Amino acid sequence: MEVSAKLNNAPLSAQKARLVGDQIRGLSVEKALNVLKFSSKKAAAIFQKILESAIANAEHNENADIDELKVSTVYVNEGATLKRFSARAKGRGNHILKRTCHITIKVAEVE
Repeated sequence: MEVSAKLNNAPLSAQKARLVGDQIRGLSVEKALNVLKFSSKKAAAIFQKILESAIANAEHNENADIDELKVSTVYVNEGATLKRFSARAKGRGNHILKRTCHITIKVAEVE
């Protein structure tokens, strides 16, 4: 039994989100929440909300025991990129790419 939670168009780059995702993959839910709570990365707060949502989904929809859950799968895909311009000297402009990502976390019961 695997239960998932997903966030589309998270306002950070996929490369930065993958650093946090790699830290919690395979951990028990309690340890993963502890790692995210004390991480200084912006992505950690986003991952914490998604993980708590996945835990609530497992408890409510599948009647799973929270103490037996572990983070089975974490993947981060690239989302749409917002393209912006910034004014520069002599009438020029600079590209600004505001990247987004799609984050999916799946939790499963340990057997």
